[in-house]
Amino acid sequence: MRDILAEIVEKKKEIVRDAKKQLPIGEIMENISYASFEGSHSLKKHGWSLIAECKLQSPAKGRLTRSHSVLELAKTYEKNGATMLSVHTDPHFLGKNEDFIEVRKSVKLPLLRKDFIIDPYQIYESRYLGADAVLLIVRILTPQLLKSFLYLTWSLGMDALLEVHDEKDLDTALRTPAHIIGINNRNLVTFETSITETLKLMPKVDKTRIIISESGVFTADDVRTLKAAQCDGILVGEGLVRAEDVAKQTRLFAGDAFKE
Repeated sequence: MRDILAEIVEKKKEIVRDAKKQLPIGEIMENISYASFEGSHSLKKHGWSLIAECKLQSPAKGRLTRSHSVLELAKTYEKNGATMLSVHTDPHFLGKNEDFIEVRKSVKLPLLRKDFIIDPYQIYESRYLGADAVLLIVRILTPQLLKSFLYLTWSLGMDALLEVHDEKDLDTALRTPAHIIGINNRNLVTFETSITETLKLMPKVDKTRIIISESGVFTADDVRTLKAAQCDGILVGEGLVRAEDVAKQTRLFAGDAFKE
């Protein structure tokens, strides 16, 4: 069976090598500023949080929308109640750093850089781009690298969302002091999704952490089910991007689902 995650990580090694040549770490360090943990502050303020994702394409499903640009999605999400935005910079999702920079200039919400981080360079680069938080995928990092990347992220004033998929990943994440854990409902080999992945792991999580359910959220019932399971919020891309009315769907997932 095709392992999409392994393919992305292998390609990412080449991308990072090229990035280091085009924008040396020395230049980044000369121009970097420190963040102030806006992501976690924002998530903690809300009883329910929506991290709305600006995603144009999926490796498994292809192009998700041709009706909206990344910036248009970001502005729509901000106007309709999103707590935080997730912006892809990986080319497998049609993401690019230029889109991230454009969104950073145009919205005030905290930004999560959504990418496959395998090198410390990418963490410094994330802050250089204006990120308030980064995604750290437990599955693609050793426990030692995971902790090292977490502390490096914090040292720059950014938050880290540690993404887990199964119980083994969760155990690894819980052995770190991470404040935010995301449960990925997407099978990282087949890229199929189901919120049952979150429901299976919720009894095992540490409720003192912020728990975010990622992917596979498409309906108001999904939102209500995850909140009832004691999730603190959701990260949604396809379920928003493919909606007939993106603004209405954003409001629904941000809280209107609890009014029905």
